[in-house]
Amino acid sequence: MGTQQQAREADRRRSDRFAIERELRYRALNKRGGEEAGEGKTLNMSSSGVLFTAGQILRPGRRIELAISWPAQLNNKCALKLVARGRIVRFENGVAAMEIQQYEFRTQSAPGAAASLMGLAKLAVM
Repeated sequence: MGTQQQAREADRRRSDRFAIERELRYRALNKRGGEEAGEGKTLNMSSSGVLFTAGQILRPGRRIELAISWPAQLNNKCALKLVARGRIVRFENGVAAMEIQQYEFRTQSAPGAAASLMGLAKLAVM
């Protein structure tokens, strides 16, 4: 067996990883005290984990929630976000790895959409 093949097999993970760069927001799921939150970008993703940049240290074991802007739209009209919860398994040089424990897709309102809907509601009352 060649050394390249051995290296590939040694690096084999449970799920294929896809290089995808998307904006995200994260927040620590902390029951004690203040909430840590920040922004970053995904570097790669799989069905079981996310590698992303973070502006602050996220210690391994810490539970967090990520909200990732998703490239597809619902019915070609409504923006989506992937909301994933899990735990940090690694942090090094501003890059965190999170193991996904649960996830769901949610609709993402466009900036100003709430104001537009409120304006329509006011017109309907008049």
